[in-house]
Amino acid sequence: MVNVMQFDYGLRFGEYECTPHSLANGPFDDLSISIYDRFSDGGFQIAFDANSDIYSAEDNSKHARRFVGLLEQVAGDASLTVGQLELLSEAERRQVLEEFNDTAREIEPATLPELFEAQVARTPDAVAVVFEDTELTYGQLNARANQLARHLARQGVGPESVVGLALPRSTDLIVALLAVVKAGGAYLPIDPDYPADRIAFMLDDAKPVCVLNAIATRTTTGEGIPTITLDTPELTDELRTYTDTDLTHTDRTTPLTPSHPAYLIYTSGSTGRPKGVIITHHNVVRLFGTTQEWFGFGPDDVWTMFHSYAFDFSVWELWGPFLHGGRLVVVPFMVSRSPKNFLALLAQQQVTVLNQTPSSFYQLMQAIAEESGKSQRLGLRHVIFGGEALDPSRLEPWYTRHGDEPPVLANMYGITEATVHVTYCELSQNAARDPGDFSNIGRGIPDLQVFVLDAGLRVVPVGVAGELYVAGAGLARGYLNRPGLTAERFVACPFGSPGERMYRTGDVVRWRTDGQLEFVGRADDQVKIRGFRIELGEIESVLARLDVVGQTAVIVREDSPGNKQLVAYVVPSSKTDTQLDTAALREHTVAALPDYMVPSAFVTLDTLPLTPNGKLDRKALPAPDYTAGSTQRAPRTPQEETLCRLFAEVLTLQHVGIDDNFFELGGHSLLATRLVARIRSAMNAELGIQALFEAPTVAELAGRLVETGRTSRPALRPMARPGKERS
Repeated sequence: MVNVMQFDYGLRFGEYECTPHSLANGPFDDLSISIYDRFSDGGFQIAFDANSDIYSAEDNSKHARRFVGLLEQVAGDASLTVGQLELLSEAERRQVLEEFNDTAREIEPATLPELFEAQVARTPDAVAVVFEDTELTYGQLNARANQLARHLARQGVGPESVVGLALPRSTDLIVALLAVVKAGGAYLPIDPDYPADRIAFMLDDAKPVCVLNAIATRTTTGEGIPTITLDTPELTDELRTYTDTDLTHTDRTTPLTPSHPAYLIYTSGSTGRPKGVIITHHNVVRLFGTTQEWFGFGPDDVWTMFHSYAFDFSVWELWGPFLHGGRLVVVPFMVSRSPKNFLALLAQQQVTVLNQTPSSFYQLMQAIAEESGKSQRLGLRHVIFGGEALDPSRLEPWYTRHGDEPPVLANMYGITEATVHVTYCELSQNAARDPGDFSNIGRGIPDLQVFVLDAGLRVVPVGVAGELYVAGAGLARGYLNRPGLTAERFVACPFGSPGERMYRTGDVVRWRTDGQLEFVGRADDQVKIRGFRIELGEIESVLARLDVVGQTAVIVREDSPGNKQLVAYVVPSSKTDTQLDTAALREHTVAALPDYMVPSAFVTLDTLPLTPNGKLDRKALPAPDYTAGSTQRAPRTPQEETLCRLFAEVLTLQHVGIDDNFFELGGHSLLATRLVARIRSAMNAELGIQALFEAPTVAELAGRLVETGRTSRPALRPMARPGKERS
């Protein structure tokens, strides 16, 4: 017998809210399962008692059905291990495998040069690319790329070969990139600002036929790899001797097909060794073919190339306009780092399709708010997010100002190994206001299948977190020269046809009841502080609710070995607030979060640092100065002198003043326990940890000890060096 009961937590007596508890089962906050075996016929009763604030009646009934289903499986075969038990019913399994993945779509295979050249034939005089004061029409861009492609073919570039690109943002970069794929090669983006060791590794691993560079970005390539410097008069004159017509199969070393690589892009590896991801022409072509119904891209669209071409988001930015006849505006690097100047560029060029990482867009939002009184009409039609997790609540200021009027904002989760984008979610003002809509990444794009699986590659129920796997036409070939890693990450798909693969993303997600996915975090990089698992996004969201906070980022620092601390970095919403009241920030987070989630320090910055790819540059975030607001008032008594020494030792600081707050100096509950133990030992004091929370400064704590009379005069010892604890 199974009883399903819904425990209503919404009880009130007059003006008082009440928290009810089941006297039969004891206190519980979410779900209680009780089993009674007191029936005379040998039967038993299972009672499911759920908190209605967390579980609906339908959720609770599903829990009951799954539990009974597990018992039936065990009764039917006692040899089954827990890992072999199936949680889902056939209907639930069909829902997550088939209904949520009902996105079948086939795109006719083609190469990128084929589609680009067809567009050139349609609109040869339309502007294709703009950089600063330089413009190239489709006809001009195609002609220059054809000449360089013929030169590359004579150097041995063709299908299955690699060409390195070490070029600054310019029209030459676009010409070179097109020329490589026209010759049949795969372009390898090399950011000239990369460390020399990383560039050397990439070149040694990829072994490109040659590297294209500019006078300003000449890169050391090592032995055996020739360089071609594009902006020399000699090469310019030589290229003019080549015909500028489109290449044919006979102009290439071998015929170019959609299955040949279009680019090779390196991503960071968990071991510190970069890995090259091989993406084919068809991977890119089908990306735009399957998403066209959402965006309706066309020749009137103006795109920006905002991100580094070494970041795969640029693939979407580059080929989006060129496959649809639009115009590409290459954003100068310094403009990309100035939200105000970038905003001016968007207005000047009347950009319609803007692709942004959330970190970059948060800064742009602030610039738009500050420039609201000026006459800058934007032509935006779509804003597409990608590259990092988006918190929709951070967009509420945008929606407050613009509502759901155009442009349409969309969140597209993606990974390099699945060709830029994997899922699509159209955002709205309601989503930004709904705290339960955190990090909704939507449905898989057509021609991809997305699976949420447990460690045994079994599907998990709706609402249960699991690792995301992706299958379908967007999957990369694999990793260059890394067969072992390729086999580890690109695994056999148990839900597809024989030979089909799926990619293990390492991202943790969960299905929503509407068939959309919600991003939870990383499977292999969970934040854990003092035994507690923490989602940093939750802390950031709490801080972002404050009107004085424009942007925020929370990271874990370990500036002292073994002492991991949460640090919050905040950018004021107003330029006039150069320093925020950290005490008020702390008070706000203390009120909203458990103590282990309250940052140890709050650092005010003018702007959050970004990587060349437009993502948050965590390594560039400065270490907090815990003594910045310290008065450093000297101790007045032997007790205060001893306490100052003990505070400094435990906090690994040089000095502590008597008015400095232990918790504002970076202390937390674990360090508080350590400090109280040291005080008991050094001062022969009977002190509970609660006393430190109530009196967190040296002056207050010393006064508390004197009032209770439970200290003897301490024997003063030589000062210990901060960071060195005595036993």
